[in-house]
Amino acid sequence: MPTALITGITGQDGSYLTELLLGKGYEVHGIVRRSSSTVRSRLDRLFYDKEVYERRLFLHYADLDDVTTIRRILMRCEPDELYHLAGQSHVGASFEIPETTCQFTAMGTLKLLEITRDLTTPPKFLHISSSEIFGRPAESPQTESTPMRPVTPYGVAKTFATQMVTLYRDSFELFACNAICYNHESPRRGESFVTRKISRAAAAISLGLETELRLGALDGRRDWGYAPEYVEAMWRMLQQDKADAYILATGESHSVEEFLDAAFSSVGLDWRKFVQRDDRYVRPSEVARLVGDASKASDLLGWQATTRLPELARRMVSSDIQRLRAEQASLQ
Repeated sequence: MPTALITGITGQDGSYLTELLLGKGYEVHGIVRRSSSTVRSRLDRLFYDKEVYERRLFLHYADLDDVTTIRRILMRCEPDELYHLAGQSHVGASFEIPETTCQFTAMGTLKLLEITRDLTTPPKFLHISSSEIFGRPAESPQTESTPMRPVTPYGVAKTFATQMVTLYRDSFELFACNAICYNHESPRRGESFVTRKISRAAAAISLGLETELRLGALDGRRDWGYAPEYVEAMWRMLQQDKADAYILATGESHSVEEFLDAAFSSVGLDWRKFVQRDDRYVRPSEVARLVGDASKASDLLGWQATTRLPELARRMVSSDIQRLRAEQASLQ
């Protein structure tokens, strides 16, 4: 039975990856922070499954800067694959907490690489990178060879981490991959992210629970995909004979306004009647048009993103409607 270790296991990507690996017969170990009130709702179904939890799914407590404990976990688990998904992942928040962002997103990755390098049998290593490394790119769509020009603290931290993964692969012969992921969403996306703010608001307004949604700039364009498809590509990267970097993207660019239209129209509403601009949510520095060319992933991994924005938004709104209805029922 192959063994995998996941940092950030309780996050959106970590939860989908856990389900994928368990379905493929893996034993899965996850690292979570003891100091936080860990939100495990994304994995509730597995935690309450007596045939899975503590039999094929195990949790270990450690912070990314707790080198001793993480080394001990790796030596105990002896994973075949290590998926590094943890870090401060909110771009907007990185302007408020740049030191924390760099500490966990940049230095956390370096520390994990150092631990991995010292192991007798290093596991295959995957780091989830981000389209934010391209910032304001000189070309569109972006490829794996597009120069990195980050314009946010998060983008700078991810650029450092991405380049360190490449360095350790080339210098120390680690099997280390960068999954350069463009925005990928799902009903499990955190509520601080703009797509989830939109889907939840559309659901709440349609149920008569709220009356407005406040957002920052609406003209920013993103390449939005569906998270479960992206973790499939991550797994495929570690099944290859050679480690490399791959862009994961749909190849389509959409504005925030287009996401609003898809979400609100799925419940028969016109978003223009409910959305108010709020300058508090405008970032000091914003990336330009980010859209990825995933041809390499298609050619070498046999992977393509298939869920498009209208269906993505519809699924997210539908899930939020179910969640809100359940919350209202529990209050009665």
